[in-house]
Amino acid sequence: MAAARQVGMEVSAENSNDAWPKWKIGLAVGAPIAVVLGGLWYVRRRRRNQTKKNKDENKSRTETQKPKAANSPSRNVPENSEKELSPSEQAQAEKNKGNKYFKGGKYDQAISCYTNAIQICPEGDKESLSTFYHNRAAAYEKLKNTKMVIEDCNEALRLNPKYQKALTRRATACEQSGDLTQALEDVTAVCILEGFQNPQSLVTADRVLKSLGQAKAKEEFKKRKPTMPSKHFIRTYLNSFLNDPVINESKALMSQQNGHSDETGAYHQALQKLGAEEFEGIIDLCTKEISENTQKATEARLLRGTFYFLCNQQKEALEDFNQVLAAELLDKRMKVNALIKRGSLSIQQEKNTAGLDDFATAIRIDPDNVDVYHHRGHHNIQMDRIEDAIRDLENAISKCTTFAPSHVQKSFADHKKAASQLMGMNLPLPQSVLQSYKNCVDMFPDYGDARALYAQALGDAGKFEEADREFSKAIELEPDNATALVHRGLLQLQWKQNMKEATAIINKAIELDPKCEYAYEVLGTLEVQKGPGSMEKAVELFQKAISLSRTESEMAHLFSLSDAAKAQLNVAKKLGINLPGLGAMSS
Repeated sequence: MAAARQVGMEVSAENSNDAWPKWKIGLAVGAPIAVVLGGLWYVRRRRRNQTKKNKDENKSRTETQKPKAANSPSRNVPENSEKELSPSEQAQAEKNKGNKYFKGGKYDQAISCYTNAIQICPEGDKESLSTFYHNRAAAYEKLKNTKMVIEDCNEALRLNPKYQKALTRRATACEQSGDLTQALEDVTAVCILEGFQNPQSLVTADRVLKSLGQAKAKEEFKKRKPTMPSKHFIRTYLNSFLNDPVINESKALMSQQNGHSDETGAYHQALQKLGAEEFEGIIDLCTKEISENTQKATEARLLRGTFYFLCNQQKEALEDFNQVLAAELLDKRMKVNALIKRGSLSIQQEKNTAGLDDFATAIRIDPDNVDVYHHRGHHNIQMDRIEDAIRDLENAISKCTTFAPSHVQKSFADHKKAASQLMGMNLPLPQSVLQSYKNCVDMFPDYGDARALYAQALGDAGKFEEADREFSKAIELEPDNATALVHRGLLQLQWKQNMKEATAIINKAIELDPKCEYAYEVLGTLEVQKGPGSMEKAVELFQKAISLSRTESEMAHLFSLSDAAKAQLNVAKKLGINLPGLGAMSS
C-alpha cells in the first residue's frame, strides 16, 4: 500500500568539547604563554622608558642651544605619562587588528593577532575569549585547516555553549572531516536555538542527516538477514500484476476442484502453496524443480526470483531474472514480467537508468501490457517524477479500466502533485483530490487500499470522523492490514490528541503483524516525543524497524529518524532547553 508517511525531525553524538590546554596555544605561536606575556610587558615598558629618555635628551639639547632669558624662571614641563591599557583592552586591540588582517585576506597574521588576544585576555572574560577562539577558527577555515577549526570551535563552545556561529562553523568542519554525528548534533543545536526558522540551517540539517543515515544503512544493509515479509505485503505485491504468467497459472490451478492437479512436480507444489498463501517453502520447491532441469524450470526460476526479491535477497533475485531473460524461445509475457521485476529491483537499488531501460524494453515488446505502465508509474511516484507517473497510470487505466490498483495509484499521484503545489501556502487539500479517492471507493467498494488512502486524505482535510469510518471499513475488508491500523492510530493523535489510544491501536497492529516495520517506526517516534526517559525504548523500536526494512533507502530513513531523535534530545539536555513534545497530550 502506498502510504504517505509524515515524521518530524528530532536527533546524537558524543560532544567532543575537550578543552585545548593553554600550553598548546603557546606552542601554536611558537612560544610559551609566560614568555609571550612577559615579552609584551617588557617591550611596552622599554618603549615608555625610551620615549622618556629621548624627551630628556631633546630638552637638554634645547636648553643648551637656547640662550636663557634674563631673570627667567626655569619651567617645569610635566611628562606625558602613557595610559596603561587593561588586559581586556589589550586583547580587544589585538582582536581588532586581527579583524583588519582577516578582511584583507592576510589570514596568518590574523591568526597571530587572535592568538595574542587569547593569551592576553583574562580567563574570567569568557564571552570575549569565546569570540577570539571563534575568530581564529574562521581564519583557519580560510586556510582550510579543518582540524584547527574544530579545536578552536570546541574552545569557543566550551566557554559559550549557545554560540550559534561557532556551532555552525564546527558543524561545517565536522561534515567536511566525516564526523557526521557531531555535525548533526551541532546543526541541530543551531536549529533549536533559531526556533527552526532558518531555512539554510534546516537544509544543512537535512543534508547531514541524510548522509549519516545513508552511511549507516550502507554498512548495515550488507549484514541484514533475509526475511519473509507479512502475508498482506506479499498478497498486495502479487495482486499488483494483472498479467504475471506464474501467478495466473497458480490461480488457474487453485480454481480446479480443491486446488488439486494430476501434476506432482515441485513447481506445481510451489504453485499450490502460492495459491493457498503458504509462502514458506516456495523457494526450496522452485530450487528443486530448477535442479532437475524440467520443462518448467524457467517458470520456477521466475517464481523463485520473485520471492528472492520479496525476501530482500537481491543478488539471488537478479541472477534468476537474468537467467529467465537469457532463455531461448521465451514467452512474451514471461519476458515482460521478468523485465518489470528486474527493473523494479534496479530502481530499488537506486540504479534508476538501468531500471527505466528495462521498463522501456518491456513496452517495446508488449505495448498493451497493463503491468508495465502500472509498475513504472508506481516507481515514478517514488522518484518524484509525478507527471510521468500520472501519464503511466492513465495509460494503465486505458488498457484495463477494471484494474483497481492503477486507479488508486493514480489518485495517490494526483494527491502528491496537489500537495507539492500547496506546499508552504497553508491551504486546504483540494476537493478534487478527495473526490478522486471517493470515485475509487465507489468503483471498487471491496478494495481495502482504496478506502485506506481515502481515509488518510480525509484526515489531512480535517474530516476526522469520516476518516475514522473509512479506516474501520478498510480494516474490516482486510483484517490483516496492519498498516491501516497504524494510520488509524495516528488519526487518533491528530484528531483527539490522545497518545494512549494511538499507542494502543498501533500496538494492536504489531500483534496482528509482527513484521510491520512501519508500526515500529511510528511507535519509536512517539516514544521520542515523551522525552529523554523514553529514549532507550525509542532506539529499540527503531532498531526493530531497521531489521525489517526492505530496502537500503528505507533503512537509511530509519537510521535518520533514530539519529535525529537522539541528537535533538541530547542538545536539549546540554543546553537546558525544554523541547515541545506530545507528553502533554491526553493519556
